[in-house]
Amino acid sequence: MKMLVTGANGMLGQDLCLYFEKIGYDVLKTDFDTLDVCDEETTKEVILSYKPDIIVHCAAYTNVDKAEDDIELAQKINTLGTKNVAKTAKEINAVMVYISTDYVFDGAKNTPYLPTDKPNPVNVYGKTKLEGELEVQKYCEKFYIARTSWLYGYKGKNFVETMLSLKDKDVLKVVNDQKGCPTWTMELIKGIEKILKLPYGIYHVCASNSTTWYEFAFEIFKQLNLKVNLVPCSTDEFPTKAKRPSYSVMINDKELNLTRDWKIALGDYLKLISL
Repeated sequence: MKMLVTGANGMLGQDLCLYFEKIGYDVLKTDFDTLDVCDEETTKEVILSYKPDIIVHCAAYTNVDKAEDDIELAQKINTLGTKNVAKTAKEINAVMVYISTDYVFDGAKNTPYLPTDKPNPVNVYGKTKLEGELEVQKYCEKFYIARTSWLYGYKGKNFVETMLSLKDKDVLKVVNDQKGCPTWTMELIKGIEKILKLPYGIYHVCASNSTTWYEFAFEIFKQLNLKVNLVPCSTDEFPTKAKRPSYSVMINDKELNLTRDWKIALGDYLKLISL
C-alpha cells in the first residue's frame, strides 16, 4: 500500500511516517521543499508521479495567533493547499485523510461536540481549517476528515515540553477555564489506522475524556512526581491575539475505540521522553 504524506517534517508527520512504514506501508514523505501544496502544478506533478493509494494531508498553517494577522497565507496553505491536494487525490482515485481541528467549533456548547454538529470557528485558523474540510468534501468521494485537539508529540514544540521547561518558576500560572482533549500524536496516528477501515466521513480522533490546561499541567507534574507551584488562572489573565473556544471537547465514540483515556496516553508519552 502506497501512502503520500504532506507536512512529513512536522510533529505529527514525522511520527506518522515512521509508524506506517513499520506496519508495512510504502511511504513517500513530502514537505514544503519537495511539495509546495500551494502550487497546483507542483502538487499535481508530485502526486501523479507517485500515484499513492492514500494521501495523508498533514501540511498546515498552525500558528493560531499569527494567523489573525497573516490571513492570506493561512488561507493559502490551509484552504487553497488542501484544495490542490484534494483535486489530484480525486483524479487518481486515492483515499484522502485530512487532519483537522477542534477549532472549527465555537465552544458555545456544554456537551461534547459530535462530528455532525455544525462548525462555527471563532478564529482565522479554525476558519481556514474548516474551509479545507469543505474542499475535501467537495472534491473527494473517498475521504476521512480526522478532527483532533490539543496535540502534543516528541518531535515538536508542545504543551508538555513547555510545562516542563517552566517547572522551576516561583509561580506557574495555567489557564483553567478552557476545556479540551489532550491528544498524543501516537493516539491520533493509531486512530487514523482504525478509521481507514471504517466508512468514509468525518471522525473526531482525540483522546478520550477531557480536562483543562491547568488540570493537564497538574497531571504532567503528578505523574513525574515533580513539586511545582502551579496556580490556576483565567483566560483573561493571558490574553491572546486569537480567540480560543472555552469548550472544545469532542466526543470519541466508545464503540469505535479509536483512542485511549488522555491520562493513560500521557503516562506512556512521559515514559518515552524520560528514557
